[in-house]
Amino acid sequence: MSTNPFLRQHILIGSEWCDADNRAQLEVTNPASGEVIGTVPDAGAEETRRAIHTAHETFQTYRHSGAEERAALLRRMHALMLEHREELAQLLTLEQGKPLAEARGEITIGANYLLWFAEEARRAGGEVIASNSPARRSFAMRSPVGVVGAITPWNFPSSMLARKIGPAIAAGCTAVIKPAEKTPYSALAWGVIAEQAGVPAGVINIVTGQPQAIGKELTSNPLVRKLTFTGSTAVGKTLLAQCADTVKKVSMELGGNAPFIVFDDADLDRAIEGAMIAKYRNSGQTCVCTNRFLVQAGIHDAFVDKLVTASKALKVGAGTEDQVEQGPLIDEAAVNKVESLLDDARTQGASIATGGARHERGGTWFEPTVVTGAKASMRIASEEIFGPVAVVYRFEDEAEAVDLANATEYGLACYVYTKDVSRAFRITDALEYGMVGINEGLITAVEAPFGGVKHSGVGVEGGRLGIEEYLDVKYACFGGLDT
Repeated sequence: MSTNPFLRQHILIGSEWCDADNRAQLEVTNPASGEVIGTVPDAGAEETRRAIHTAHETFQTYRHSGAEERAALLRRMHALMLEHREELAQLLTLEQGKPLAEARGEITIGANYLLWFAEEARRAGGEVIASNSPARRSFAMRSPVGVVGAITPWNFPSSMLARKIGPAIAAGCTAVIKPAEKTPYSALAWGVIAEQAGVPAGVINIVTGQPQAIGKELTSNPLVRKLTFTGSTAVGKTLLAQCADTVKKVSMELGGNAPFIVFDDADLDRAIEGAMIAKYRNSGQTCVCTNRFLVQAGIHDAFVDKLVTASKALKVGAGTEDQVEQGPLIDEAAVNKVESLLDDARTQGASIATGGARHERGGTWFEPTVVTGAKASMRIASEEIFGPVAVVYRFEDEAEAVDLANATEYGLACYVYTKDVSRAFRITDALEYGMVGINEGLITAVEAPFGGVKHSGVGVEGGRLGIEEYLDVKYACFGGLDT
């Protein structure tokens, strides 16, 4: 991978690729082999502070750039990402472990977010407010919020950053980015893309290293006017509290506990197809992955049989191998959590229909697993699994399905399979989630808002509303126009 032009092992502050001040390094490993890929600087508060000041100075100029200029930058970045999709996907798979087919898809949707926000840059206007006096004219104007702190996760290290970089550049903001320690190279690659596209130095700054120190500086520094975070609810709550003193604008895309509801009248084959995508994509390591399959009694056994068959057929292996559908989990801690959840479920009477153990390949691979006889008292019902474990619950009627689905503090994504159009609308209204897929297992789209309610987050990313998170609204009233 040393020949991959997008593999950078330094942080980016302004135009300078540099080491941490103390020269400390963090090792980055390949989850498929356990081998060390390389290192990145173990930076902290001082480097982050310097990056923030650089972003702030750059913002004074960049905020006045034209909408078409910003759109052109994003279009060039989009073109570069598609041109180098294979190299970027190889890098992503190397550090994250997902199959190359999924990595290519992640690079593509990331590029498409840039193209979407290139157009939104030209639409981010204000409005004229009807006045009650001929001597006054009132306007609502939008302006970039300022320096953005962006903290991204390891499970989608490229596309999650696209949803933050795209609207920030489009709005006229600058950014300081803190990627996950496990997958920093996909984020650092964005610095290379930005340079090649001609993005002004200082618009994008990337700092790797100590999460607590970097996060604390981003949340406490008054020059940072917005924080956007994708990650766990526990960390999100800490960041929200830390942002309070400087009253920052925040976007939080946090944890989930997605239900996948299958009614008796559903197209069973279509439901299984959607279930495989919604459960096993990225080895179950996504915030919108199905955590709970709620299946109506009349179709329960048939659904389980088909789900077991499909799960057994998944090809497990390294993401670089041909036709692999499930890669390794990110690290040993992830495997330990899955094992702990399954042990608790077994103790409380759950049955393992298939899988349930580490894969014969060893390492951090885990068998695609189907659990039946699950109960609400089990940890697996309330905690994010973040692994290839499909847990099936039985319900009797629509009211029970809604109650089971909503019986969680989370409210990110959910899925419903039914042929009854009236029921589809009725249940969509009743479900306490930010996103609902009706007869679809993969619902993320650049043109649609992505975000949750309750403990799953604040604000949305993507779609027409995505750029609003990076803009302030200023009301201006002009008087004395009759003189």
